[in-house]
Amino acid sequence: MKPAYISTAYLGPVQQYSKMFHFPEVRIETSENYLKQSYRNRCIIAGANGPLPLSVPIVKPDTLKCLTKDIRISDHGNWRHLHWNAIVSAYNSTPFFEYYEDDFAPFYEKKYEFLFDFNEELRMLICQLLDIQPQIQYTTSFEADVENDFRWISPKQDIADPSFLLKPYYQVFQDKHGFLPNLSIIDLLFNTGNEGILILRDSFVSE
Repeated sequence: MKPAYISTAYLGPVQQYSKMFHFPEVRIETSENYLKQSYRNRCIIAGANGPLPLSVPIVKPDTLKCLTKDIRISDHGNWRHLHWNAIVSAYNSTPFFEYYEDDFAPFYEKKYEFLFDFNEELRMLICQLLDIQPQIQYTTSFEADVENDFRWISPKQDIADPSFLLKPYYQVFQDKHGFLPNLSIIDLLFNTGNEGILILRDSFVSE
């Protein structure tokens, strides 16, 4: 099986982690030009009032085109405090939040210079907690035409993905909003614990 290509993502969606579960080799893109309003610096969680986007502010690049790996995080707006408060508010009543709270809290206390580094350390933690062990490589140059290209996964684009059919799972606000599909992976983790790996397994559709 050829490797899957994905973009870096801030607490990426369940769909992206399903690729890391099912493909033995995953290549994370570092050499693309940065795209705004994408999962690269944004995640969506389940708040009490419905889907809630959280965006990491970035330092505006000096040039129109800047590689994703070179994007720096801005300290604007006390975002770390706001994001952590939003996560706690959304998930402190979920079955597994207390088990993982101490794993995630330090990410909102430490300052990271680069978005890619911040995203990657979070991804490695989540893969460890879910017991996902993909062989990760980082791209060294950008290739536009590759097989198993999932770099398009985005909160803005609704592109059909025939290999992904999310199996519904328990969500703490489900009675209020119904099941909210393909949220941040932390929604799956905090609601289902390490059994979330079974959701990733059962959400894959073989071609």
